Amino acid sequence: MKSDFLKSQKIIHWIMAIIIMLDLNIAQKFGGEMDILDRLESRIDHTSMGLIITFLFILRVFLRYKYGSPGYPESMPRWQVISAKIGHYGLYFLMGGLVVTGILTARYATDPIFAFNALNLTTGNGDLQIYDAIRFFHEIFTNLIIAFVVIHILASLYHHFIAKDLTTINMIKFWKN
Repeated sequence: MKSDFLKSQKIIHWIMAIIIMLDLNIAQKFGGEMDILDRLESRIDHTSMGLIITFLFILRVFLRYKYGSPGYPESMPRWQVISAKIGHYGLYFLMGGLVVTGILTARYATDPIFAFNALNLTTGNGDLQIYDAIRFFHEIFTNLIIAFVVIHILASLYHHFIAKDLTTINMIKFWKN
């Protein structure tokens, strides 16, 4: 069994964490009143970050499949191991769900959705009913991933300050002893 993640897996984890937090901050603005230019600019930012997350997510899943992950501490109670697996697979499911529903939302949008202010992801024949249905799931996945991220952060703090195992340290340590 592996004793640690690859350095590349850790780097992707932290880059995705930062980008997802920034993207969630951008996305929360969509619920309120916005000037049309601000809405279009925010949409470009959200879409561009979403495509970066998509690329990193695919790479992350590939590396996880190819190289696996380290086991859980032996001192960890069974219920925590089960909870950790549910949490991690839940985060992967929600990231995948956000990627798919984000791409499909852009595909069926009635207005152009640009990534990097250059790549139009709409097909030109938007369907508002399909858009609204997919958008509904995108919002559910967004709210769920916020909850899972909060739980993930609290669990890492628990491992560092209460359980005092190496789980959190291993994810922030990029060197070998």
